[in-house]
Order: sequence, then C-alpha cells, then structure tokens
Amino acid sequence: MTDDKLDLPDEDAREDEDYSLDRDLVHEVLDAVEAEDASRLDALLEPLHAADIADLLEQIGPGDRGELVRLWSSEIDGEILSELDEGVRAEVIAELPSDVLREAVRDLYTDDVVDLVEDLEEADQRTILDALEATDRVAVEQALSYPEYSAGRLMQRELVTAPEHWTVGQAIDFLRAQDELPEQFYHVILVDPRMKPVGYVTLGKVLSARRAVPLAEISEDSFRTIRVTQPDKDVAYAFNQYHLISAPVVDEDDRLVGVITIDDAMAVLDEEHEEDILRLAGVGDESSLSDTVIEATKGRALWLFVNLLTAILASVVIDLFSDTIQTLVALAVLMPIVASMGGNAGTQTMTVAVRALATRDLTAQNAWRVIRREVAVGAINGLAFGLLMSIIAGFWFGVPMLAVVIGAAMLMTLIAAALGGIVIPMALERLKIDPALASGPFVTTVTDVVGFFAFLGLASVVLL
Repeated sequence: MTDDKLDLPDEDAREDEDYSLDRDLVHEVLDAVEAEDASRLDALLEPLHAADIADLLEQIGPGDRGELVRLWSSEIDGEILSELDEGVRAEVIAELPSDVLREAVRDLYTDDVVDLVEDLEEADQRTILDALEATDRVAVEQALSYPEYSAGRLMQRELVTAPEHWTVGQAIDFLRAQDELPEQFYHVILVDPRMKPVGYVTLGKVLSARRAVPLAEISEDSFRTIRVTQPDKDVAYAFNQYHLISAPVVDEDDRLVGVITIDDAMAVLDEEHEEDILRLAGVGDESSLSDTVIEATKGRALWLFVNLLTAILASVVIDLFSDTIQTLVALAVLMPIVASMGGNAGTQTMTVAVRALATRDLTAQNAWRVIRREVAVGAINGLAFGLLMSIIAGFWFGVPMLAVVIGAAMLMTLIAAALGGIVIPMALERLKIDPALASGPFVTTVTDVVGFFAFLGLASVVLL
C-alpha cells in the first residue's frame, strides 16, 4: 500500500458539477461574436453537444443570437435545430442561408423533420421539404396531414421489419446485408404478408439466441400497436405505463406505417408536464423565456383578468360585512390570514388532483376514497391551525370569542379548500375542460368566498 491519494474533486467542485452551461464559456462565446472571430467561436462550440449549443442560443439575447448564427451558420445542423425552443428555432431558421438549411435537415429522421417544419410558415416549410429526398418528402407531407398532436405526427418512418416466419439467422443475415439501417432502433418488428405487425423482438434477444430459433418464439410480451390518429398524450401514457421502448404505428387497416420510440414519447410527457405547470400558474401553455414582452403579456393577461373578476367577487362578500368590520377592526387584521391559509390549502389539493388526473391515477373508481381522504386532511389541518390561530388571536387582541371565531373559520375554510381542490378539477375533467387550465381561479374563488363568509359571518353572529 502507498500513501498516494486519488485526485478527486473537492466538495465545492462536486457541488458545482451539473449539466448547465459554464458561465465563463457563455462570456467567451459572446466575446468571440463581438470580435467576429469565427475560428475562436468554432473552437468554443465544436466540442459541445447539440443540446448545449441550443441552450446557449436560447439564453443569449436576440441581437447576439443573430450575430452568432450569421457568423457560425455553416456549422448549424439539424440536430441543433431540433433541440431549440420553437420561438428561437424560427429566428435561427430565418437567419440561415437556404443551402445551409437544406443540408441541416437531410440527415434528420422524418419525425424530427415533422417537428421542425410543423410550426413554420408555408414558405419556410417548402424550403425544407424541397431539400429532402422524394421518399422522405412524401413521408413528411403525409405525417403533416395527420391531426396535430397525434401519433402520426410523432412517428418516424425509419424502422426494421422481418417476416413473422423468419429465424434469428435469417434476420441477422438480412440486417448485415442492408446498406442503410436506422442509426438507432430497438426492435425488429414482425409482420405478416399484409404488412400487419404481429410482434417484435429486441436486438438483445436477436444477438443472444441461436440462429435456428424462430423470431416468433422470442418475441416480447409487451408488444402493442398504436393507432396513427391516437393523441400523443395517450401514446406517452402507454409508454410510461407499460415500460415500452418502441411501438409500431398502424393505420385504419392495421397496416404498419411507422414506429414511435421512447425518446419521442418522453418528450411528449415532458411537454405535458410543462403545460400543466404553466396552465396552473395561468401564464399560457406555450410560454417560454424566449417570448417577447408582447407575447408574454398576452399569455398572462387573460387569466389575470379572470383572477380580477374572482377577486371582485370576494370583495363583494367582504362588503356585505362592512359594518361588522368597522365595529371590530381586528377582523380586518385577521382576514388575510384566513384567505391565505385557505388559498394555500386549496392550491395544494388542486395540484395533487390535477397531477393525478393527468397520470390517470384519479378515476371514477377511486374518486370517493380520494375525496374523503382530502377532506380528512383538510379537517385535521383545520383543527390544528385553527387551534394555533385561536391561541395567537386570544393573546393578540384579548377577545376570547374572537379566538373562537377565527378557529372555527379556519376549520371550515380548510375543509372547503380541500373539497374544492379535489372536486373542481374532477368536474372540469368530466366536462372535457383541461383541469390544469381552469381549476386555479375556481378554487381560489371557493376558498376566498367560503373563508370570508365563515369568518365574517360567524363574527357578526357571535361578536355583535
């Protein structure tokens, strides 16, 4: 044994190790852009992954971004474009020379090309489509004919098939003889003579089985097909629920037309999560840091207006008890506490409910059990915090009955918040309205109105 120590990074260095862009690198890139030093810029960006370059383009301002693209346009490829946020992607494409853009999309899979062109103007779409080979162009145009947010838009045409009666040896010989195969694929799809998929075999089993073994004998139990018109969120749910790696896509006649892989399904799942978060916050489901001031303002103004209306409704309730408030000023001091606790409790329950509905964990079968649980949680928290607030209010204002009033109001408000937080998203889901989009204002209204009615109503009866 020796006294030599391993050269390990210290604790602070380990804490700083993550996947974010190095700030010094960003500054160096901007300096190179300002100096119009193309060789320095190439040396800085060439080692980076396409996703990191996309992050850098998204983080810098529009002016610097335009200068960088013009200076480094010949190195921007399709992989970088596919990683960009939609708004930034449109800006970058507008700056790229036509020949660079055409070259960038030629090596992309058809699903990536569809994702690239579906939100572009028609003229930009035509520029990209014209750059593709005839077979790829037809495949992309057909994909664009399917409904937006459907499996047809998500699938890729590059796949590997084999007749259902083949053996492992025949499949291996076939794969080795092909001049072009998809760069990445996970299954060999078994098809019948009518090109209907009947199963699939993982590459691992193809490589580990003996040559004489029929492919049908080692096919996966997880095999299932996806309709070309199936909503992409249902596709993502199926991948997550059944732990799929890839799945064949079929048309209305059950014939194979494409394949969806796990990376695309998880991208949809990530987008769904992001949309739910943005909708719950009332900022629009397509908001991003690349939005202009006008775009961001438009996305948020609608729900701010809805919140204004609900706030006016709560103020009307307060106005009903204006005489009570004037008689006992302490009520005005304590009202924000009741409203805040109710709002936070409602938001907690609503967030859990919206997420459970999105993952299909909350269904008609378990709805009553979940409602009872949430109401019980609200009641327990209401009792605990009502008691705590009663003690505080008693010492604060020296009015024993005021302490009783705020304790009882806290209990009723937190029960109403829990009930509204679970029932409102479920009702909206039943009405085919996105719970993530519309739950917030309704839950806030319920908690405010019930909270003010309970607190001020009890005060009017008990204290006056």
